[in-house]
Amino acid sequence: MKIKEIQDTIVDEFSLFEDWMQKYEYMIDLGKSIELINPINKIDSNLIDGCQSKLWLCAELKNDKIIYTADSEAIITKGMAAILLRVFSNQTPEDILKADLDYIDQIGLKEHLSPTRANGLVSMIKQMKYYALAYSKK
Repeated sequence: MKIKEIQDTIVDEFSLFEDWMQKYEYMIDLGKSIELINPINKIDSNLIDGCQSKLWLCAELKNDKIIYTADSEAIITKGMAAILLRVFSNQTPEDILKADLDYIDQIGLKEHLSPTRANGLVSMIKQMKYYALAYSKK
């Protein structure tokens, strides 16, 4: 599935909920389903700077597509990671680099996060794009 299609699906899913408490619960559920980072990769160099909670992110290239894995100590942060992993994992570095992330604003995620969590979200996106940039050069 293409990045835009996945984003549209996420926007549709979030539109089913009437308030942000339900959306948070949904994000928490999504966080329970992500592909967790291998425990040996839970090292300081894989920590995302700027996150309120510890969040580890790792990426590897398989068959010209990037596979992201992540884990966090906080359930909301893990849910945020799940949304990003769902969009970016199993995509080519080039598609990740050119992806428009307006779906984050469409679902209202940034405006419903604390400032430190919003910073963490931005840092997570930057790191995922950095991985894509590095893999695009290989």
